[in-house]
Amino acid sequence: MSWIDRDFPTTATPSDLVGRVLGLNPGLMTGPGTNTYLVGRRDPILLDTGAGVAGYVPLLARYLAGRGWRQPSRIVLTHRHRDHLGGVSQLRARFRGIPVAKMIHRDSGLPEAIDDLRDGQAVHGDGATLIAVHTPGHASDHLCFYLVEEKALFTGDVVLGGSTTVIPLDDGDLGDYMTSLRRLLDLDVRRIYPAHGPVIEDGPGRVREYIEHRLMRERQILEALGDGLVTIPEMVARIYADVSAALHQAAAQSVASHLAKLAREGRVREHVVRDAPSRWELVR
Repeated sequence: MSWIDRDFPTTATPSDLVGRVLGLNPGLMTGPGTNTYLVGRRDPILLDTGAGVAGYVPLLARYLAGRGWRQPSRIVLTHRHRDHLGGVSQLRARFRGIPVAKMIHRDSGLPEAIDDLRDGQAVHGDGATLIAVHTPGHASDHLCFYLVEEKALFTGDVVLGGSTTVIPLDDGDLGDYMTSLRRLLDLDVRRIYPAHGPVIEDGPGRVREYIEHRLMRERQILEALGDGLVTIPEMVARIYADVSAALHQAAAQSVASHLAKLAREGRVREHVVRDAPSRWELVR
């Protein structure tokens, strides 16, 4: 199945407490699009808002009407990236006075009147309780949300359904990301509702797969350096030889995030080269 998966349903009701409305923004980085979730019963919490695509609010309204609901009671956001909060202004225009909350951290240019949401804070809905879990790495302000009634976790971009997560160079940190993944293993989680792709029934198993995948990539990078491949493009060409070239730019970000982590640990060293890719070496 393609990661983008144009046949992915635009709406779904995976449980009595959870509905899903797709953000209608498919792409190489978003897969079939951003999942937004309605959590609860008659007055559900809306988790994430999509990217602001014109067709999203009518799709959401049709789903609400089909469930016999008028509107969400509030909006909570996993993190600052555009495909998760880009629909805030549209939803505020449609649902006047709806409160919006996220973790306020290193933010600039946010929509007005965003409430601050902190690690461990509970968000109460109709028949549902979400607990915010700070999980930096993909973004410094990233929150997952634990659904107490289902022992389920909304993972945002920390764990995806069908791909791995990019660690952006500007606000990402692979060391923080690995710590966040291990923190998720300490939670009593069964099912995962990711921000992209289908529901993950074996939540802990997928988190362990993610940890092992990152450790494997780290070993591959260290082996490549040991074999004399000293630039990121060289490493990407070898490590991602079986991956579409269209994804090599994202792969280069992943390699760069690993190298930054290894450099902080004192295991590799960067040599900046003018008008050419940096050269990396192992610290012996």
